[in-house]
Amino acid sequence: MIILGIETSCDETSISVLKDGREMLSNHISSQIDIHKEYGGVVPEIASRHHIKNIAAIMEISLKEAGITLDDVDYIAVTYAPGLIGALLVGISFAKGISYGRDIPIIPVHHIKGHIYANFLEHRIELPAIALVVSGGHTNIVYIDENHKFFNLGGTLDDAVGETYDKVSRVMGLGYPGGPVIDKLAYEGDSNKIPMPEPKVGGYEFSFSGVKTSVINYVNKKNMKKEEYNPADIAASFQNRVVDILCKKTIKAALEKGVKNIVIAGGVAANSLLRKELLKRAKSDEIEVFYPSMKLCTDNAGMIAVAGYYKLTYGDSDKIFADLKLNGIASMGIEED
Repeated sequence: MIILGIETSCDETSISVLKDGREMLSNHISSQIDIHKEYGGVVPEIASRHHIKNIAAIMEISLKEAGITLDDVDYIAVTYAPGLIGALLVGISFAKGISYGRDIPIIPVHHIKGHIYANFLEHRIELPAIALVVSGGHTNIVYIDENHKFFNLGGTLDDAVGETYDKVSRVMGLGYPGGPVIDKLAYEGDSNKIPMPEPKVGGYEFSFSGVKTSVINYVNKKNMKKEEYNPADIAASFQNRVVDILCKKTIKAALEKGVKNIVIAGGVAANSLLRKELLKRAKSDEIEVFYPSMKLCTDNAGMIAVAGYYKLTYGDSDKIFADLKLNGIASMGIEED
């Protein structure tokens, strides 16, 4: 079975070719990070224009590397939600054009499921499992049962963890994206130097606005008083608090659900402290932690293709992220989960 994956939900244009649900024949990504850096974040209109410019060329490269043509493709898996509406429409329209011209069925894939299934490309993961989804737009704890049904246990009440990193980085003048630079800088600072609040939210919900505001207030006060401060100490204190919150709630979910496997998914899965701390804390409870390689943490079509494969194999009866659906997708001929 050959699945062509298409991902255009934000600022990466990506096309992949997946064989039999496991073998990645190609997975090419055209990133727009350098383009959006000067704006301090992704500009939707610019992102859409670059998707239009790049998508056909990226497909040609991916097909050539995989050693196939469109005649060999059995299914097209494409991200339909969530994401920037204009960016999504580029990928969906491109997929529909190929589908119509070549009579190839389309598999609509939810973006967050793609991030979770990225782990299944590189690891043999026994279900049930807990997934910690951490990205620029999402922070969720998800339970996956033996039949690949997904149940959302909780999410952020305000900022997503990746968004929080970007805002903290911006106030300190460290640039965009904030995750990698703060992660690196934190190792040069003292994590006990600056007190960080611990949000008082119950269950599996998250709140990062208080931690973010604490950093912003600290920096603004120092600037107003013209006092010097050490950005590395802020980065270390901030990251230590965020990672602690994520680890405690994720392990709590695994213990309460009685599962022995945790997967980390999303762009923030690349965070080095999160990986190390979750591995260390889970080990004492005999829980195994899985995370994707760095190339599969960011948005990519490989994860969309493998999510499409599992959707074909196990069906898709869950309504996990109903609040994230985008109006107008169904009217374009793409069925929602």
